[in-house]
Amino acid sequence: MSRDTHDTVTAVSPDDGLAYHHEPATRRLDIAGCAAEPVALAAARIARDTARGMLLRSGWTLLHASAVVRDDQTLLAFGSKGAGKTTTALALATRGWELLANDRVFIRPDSAGQLNVLPWPAAAAIGLGLLDALGWYDTARTRIKAGEQLHPTQHQRVTDALLAGRRTPLWDKNGSRELKSQVFPDQFAAWFGLTLATGGQASTLLFPQIHPGAAPVAVDDQRTLADTDFMTGSTEDRYPDIFGLLKVDGGGSSEARTHIAGALAKLPHHSVVLGHDIAANTDFLTRLLTS
Repeated sequence: MSRDTHDTVTAVSPDDGLAYHHEPATRRLDIAGCAAEPVALAAARIARDTARGMLLRSGWTLLHASAVVRDDQTLLAFGSKGAGKTTTALALATRGWELLANDRVFIRPDSAGQLNVLPWPAAAAIGLGLLDALGWYDTARTRIKAGEQLHPTQHQRVTDALLAGRRTPLWDKNGSRELKSQVFPDQFAAWFGLTLATGGQASTLLFPQIHPGAAPVAVDDQRTLADTDFMTGSTEDRYPDIFGLLKVDGGGSSEARTHIAGALAKLPHHSVVLGHDIAANTDFLTRLLTS
C-alpha cells in the first residue's frame, strides 16, 4: 500500500487479484480485479463498512444482542456466545414476534428520549439441533437439495450433513466449536416464514442462559449490561480502514455507549434459564413477557 501527500491510497491484494485506488479529494474509489466476483464482493464489503461508519458517526451504537419486535416494542436479548440470544429471538419469532436481528443491533435515542433500534443484517449461525427443534431442518434440506444455498461461510461438512439428512450436531476437529448452518437474513422469511422487522423502540432487556435439561425459569442474578454487550472496533473492524472511510470506532463512540448504557439500565430486566426444549422455552418466555 502507498499513500501520497494528498492522502491518495493505492493498494494491491495479490491473493485476491484486486487493486484499489482511492482519491479523498474527489471521493472516488476504484477497484480493479481479474474476475468479476472478487470485485463485487470487495465493493459490497466496503459499501457495508461505509454505511456502518455513517450510522456510527451520526450517533448510533452497536449492541451485541438479538432483538424481536411486537407492536413497535423491542426485546433485546444479551449474553456471551452460546448464552441463547439467537435461540430466544428465533423461538419468539415463531410466536408472532417480528425478527429484527440475531446478533447485532444499532441503537440511538431520539428527541423524545425513546431508544430507537435498527437491524445490522448478518448471517445467523444455527446449529443442526436447533434447526431441527425449530422445525426448519426438512425445509432447509429440501431447499439445498433443489440447488439453493445458505451463506458461503457455512462449513462444507454442514452442507453435506443437510444433504445426507444427518441431524446430529457437528463439531470442529478440536471438538471446541460447533459447526452451524449459516442463514441469510432474508431466508428467515423466504424459507421459514418469519416476519422481519425494520426497526422498533427498546422496551425490555433479557439475559438468557442455556442449561441442558433445565426447565425454563426466571432467576434473580442481578445481571445488567457489561462492556461485552457493546460491539467495538476490535469486534467489528475485520478489515483495515486504509481508505479512512469509517472515521469512528467500529462500534460507536464511547460517549454514545455510555449514554445508551444509562438509558438501557432504566428498562425492565429479566434473567432466565432456558433448557433445550424449544416449545417449553417459548411458552415460558411468552408468559413472562406478556404478564
